[in-house]
Amino acid sequence: MERCICYGLMLLMMTVVAVRGNEFEYDDPLTFNHYHGSCPQLEKIIHNKLNHWLKNDSTLAPALMRLHFHDCSVRGCDASILLNHKGSERTAKASKSLRGYAVIDDIKAAVEKECPKKVSCADILTSVARDATVAAGGPFWMVPYGRKDGRVSLAKEAESVPMGHERMTDLIEFFQSKGLNVLDLVVLSGAHTIGRSTCGSLQDRLFNYKGTRKPDPSIDPKYLNFLRRKCRWASEYVNLDAVTPKAFDVQYYKNLQKKMGLHSTDQLLYSDSRTAPLVSAFASQAGVFKHQFAVSMVKLGNIQDYNSDEDGEIRLNCNYVNA
Repeated sequence: MERCICYGLMLLMMTVVAVRGNEFEYDDPLTFNHYHGSCPQLEKIIHNKLNHWLKNDSTLAPALMRLHFHDCSVRGCDASILLNHKGSERTAKASKSLRGYAVIDDIKAAVEKECPKKVSCADILTSVARDATVAAGGPFWMVPYGRKDGRVSLAKEAESVPMGHERMTDLIEFFQSKGLNVLDLVVLSGAHTIGRSTCGSLQDRLFNYKGTRKPDPSIDPKYLNFLRRKCRWASEYVNLDAVTPKAFDVQYYKNLQKKMGLHSTDQLLYSDSRTAPLVSAFASQAGVFKHQFAVSMVKLGNIQDYNSDEDGEIRLNCNYVNA
């Protein structure tokens, strides 16, 4: 096992070193000073508004991070998940448990009052995801701006977003299709160190795994008993990290080593030879995890659909395309 951990650390550090040299260099129009002249108070407005919401409901932090992931996973980070019309991504089954739309609407209204027609909903959502991470105890990173809001949002495209029951090869291929690698997959999965999941997504794993009418044998027996009591009803919620659900730490990876991954895709990270060394590395290196989480979140937020970007706009209301 020590050999495995050492290999994982070596692979991880090689990747981190390779990324450090250019983690804030881009081949696209996103820049750090995009709003310096047109909306210099943008980040202050977002920070203050978000803190107000989180004081009333701290569970919104992981929810907003997830909303950002779902947005960037379809057509790039273009706020297409926010469009609210019949047949949009927001209405898809995969989006059913997403939350935080009202937070974005509130922030957008405040930004429009200060800087009308200047700031995209996509940039707001990306910045909110960063501030939500920091508020939850995670790392800070600089967000480059200049994204456009997309005009297309289709429910059928949202169904491609991973939901916790995919094969590891499918997950790796999905991430690769977005320009992300295996390291990004493992580290971004670490966002499950906070937040919660609906029990509905676990029913088959707990009670009828692969049609056997038995639970998934890869779950720790004590953890299984806890989950089966907690998730009698599909409408209930359960913490993604059963040990330190409110702390942004590496307990998520330690849980995987104890067969306490909530979703099958979580647990597969430790049973698959392509990802297990990285899980072991992160479990023992909290500082490395937090640094790499910031790097991978920059990469996630930088996913762009350059074909649709030409038709992008600055939405006046995040729920609708401009008239």
